[in-house]
Amino acid sequence: MVSLGCPKALVDSERILTRLRADGYAMSADYAGADVVVVNTCGFLDSAKEESLEAIGEAIAENGRVIVTGCMGEEADAIRARFPQVLAVTGAHQYEAVVDAVHEAAPPSQGPFIDLIPQPDVKLTPRHYSYLKISEGCNHACAFCIIPQLRGKLASRRIDAVLREAEKLVAAGTRELLVISQDTSAYGVDVRHEERLWKGHPVRAHMTDLARELGGLRTSDGQAPWVRLHYVYPYPHVDQVIPLMAEGLLTPYLDIPFQHASPKVLRAMRRPANEAKVLERLRAWRTIAPDLTIRSSFVVGFPGETEDDLRYLLDWLEEAQLDRVGAFRFEPVQGAAANALPDPVPEEIKEERFARLMALTERISAEKLTAKIGRTLPVIIDEVGEADEDGDVGATGRSQADAPEIDGQVFLRDVPASLKSGDIVQVAVEDADAHDLFGVITP
Repeated sequence: MVSLGCPKALVDSERILTRLRADGYAMSADYAGADVVVVNTCGFLDSAKEESLEAIGEAIAENGRVIVTGCMGEEADAIRARFPQVLAVTGAHQYEAVVDAVHEAAPPSQGPFIDLIPQPDVKLTPRHYSYLKISEGCNHACAFCIIPQLRGKLASRRIDAVLREAEKLVAAGTRELLVISQDTSAYGVDVRHEERLWKGHPVRAHMTDLARELGGLRTSDGQAPWVRLHYVYPYPHVDQVIPLMAEGLLTPYLDIPFQHASPKVLRAMRRPANEAKVLERLRAWRTIAPDLTIRSSFVVGFPGETEDDLRYLLDWLEEAQLDRVGAFRFEPVQGAAANALPDPVPEEIKEERFARLMALTERISAEKLTAKIGRTLPVIIDEVGEADEDGDVGATGRSQADAPEIDGQVFLRDVPASLKSGDIVQVAVEDADAHDLFGVITP
């Protein structure tokens, strides 16, 4: 399995592999040992499509028997035109179609009792953290995005099914749940926030109910797992989850895709243009939960963006003081409405604006991390290293301000030999740079 793209695609890969394992298949560690290769593609940007095509080409060259699925699977004709030898092409989250294609390409050789053996779910993340997908699709019509075309309109999972999966993951050793979707704040809108019974009481398919119930989960040793919310649009009801963070039920972290701040650019993007009200809410949230970390991503070089728009964004970021920021240069995507907009921004200007934005946000990040020197913070351990020539062992972890893969890390020195991945320890912060912290576990 070659899995590309975002965490939502990674969850799709886990579900495909879980079904295949139940049918008697095993994972191969390399191309040579595989009867068939499944490539789960990304089709969000043209650069991502090219990466997906390169992965398909590599799989064909190394193995020859390739099934393609995922977001770029919606462009089956383009894939087959370049790689006519692919065995099958399916779209995003079409699990049964992928499994059927694998069955046809490499029929399962099940023993007579295989169906009687319970098969654990396949995880492509470390044991101590897991992605929890609560819905599929999106109801927005952003000018730069084709996700609704690839994954359809919002389709929320049943609240009791989501909570049952979360409970199962925590019981199996998950210490951190990362809640993901295309629009976490819209969870349940499509089913009118229907109620289901959970543990003898009704819960709605609504972000606030979900957050409250996830905050009540406990690990086998009675500890609360970290619960991290991603892809949160700042709808009014987001205000209701901030007190849950202050109470320790949720990790004080919000991933909010602002994309820009200039009202003119936001209107062109077909996104809400209420940046002034957002700044007021950020201040209110931080009053309630002072350790709240806010991560976001922004697009520079959108068609029609002027120097004044860019300065507006930079001034807004200076005031917003976001903790973690990623940025993208605008790329036309086949099928996106933004492609028809006038006044495209030249590539060299995109690069210059990108560099200015990243320089500003790096300075803000460095200042915020430097302010943490001398504090003691909870850190979840991701990896424990080998002893050096002096016998000292280091480790890498993350604070509550750091989501895996996309944010910073905490580097630890002189850790005890008993430390293992998934442990949550108290760390005295000794140093910092623009992205990471350095420290030692407190006695």
